[in-house]
Amino acid sequence: MPELPEVETVRRGLAPVLEGRRLTRVEARRPDLRFPFPEGFVQRLTGARLVALTRRAKYLMAELDRGETLVMHLGMSGRFEIARPEGSVRPGEFHYAPDPNPKHAHVVFETEDGGRVTYYDPRRFGYMDLIETATLTDHPWFKGLGPEPLSDAFDARRLETAFAGRKQGPKTLLLDQRVVAGLGNIYVCEALNRAKISPFRPAGTIPRKKLGPLVAIIREVLAEAIEAGGSTLRDYAAADGALGYFQHRFRAYDREGETCLNPGCGGTIGREVQAGRSTFYCQLCQA
Repeated sequence: MPELPEVETVRRGLAPVLEGRRLTRVEARRPDLRFPFPEGFVQRLTGARLVALTRRAKYLMAELDRGETLVMHLGMSGRFEIARPEGSVRPGEFHYAPDPNPKHAHVVFETEDGGRVTYYDPRRFGYMDLIETATLTDHPWFKGLGPEPLSDAFDARRLETAFAGRKQGPKTLLLDQRVVAGLGNIYVCEALNRAKISPFRPAGTIPRKKLGPLVAIIREVLAEAIEAGGSTLRDYAAADGALGYFQHRFRAYDREGETCLNPGCGGTIGREVQAGRSTFYCQLCQA
């Protein structure tokens, strides 16, 4: 499913169209996605102004002027398409994804200035809910979430505490949303490869001096992916239909049998299944 960089890419694509706009028309073309829509979903959204569009972990958060927040998760195949108002220009030069199948268009948002955002989801693993803004931090989806990896709250001390005495590998712990929010399999594999840390080594035995650089590398990998527009894996596409390019710059993920790209290494990327997920790592510099 889309990871933090993909969700952040979607947020940045939607923000110019939705932030500060009033929703003049909302259409839900089915009663549910992964979960049923909340009671009065369309009525509670119609006429509301979207104050801010933010992200928490892998969730999109649309704060409304009515004291509620529309929380959206893309699941495995969710995507937004934007029909911009007349006169708008798409920023940048992109290769565009093909138009999605209209039968998978489940929710439509229209704004006061003519913007139209459609949510498509062939597998319907995504979901949306309306939650009282004042209670968001206590909601089960957010209570207990760790800090954002791009925030100052995520630092070497945080990892030192999380890793202390633990027998699990660092990959397992970095995927624990209570340790750090939003990291997924792809970018953890990338970060551990660049940091030359074994994903299988007991986290409690990793030297403290490696934790600061690991934090910096995690931020570097995420920033590169966000800048590149996210990764195009399976049926993910950015909010304006633009495909991401970071998949062409993976140094570990999905490169089984290829040469490690870490300077001076020359080892081979291996693959093992770890906790039901593919782990890609260099068999030499991450040994």
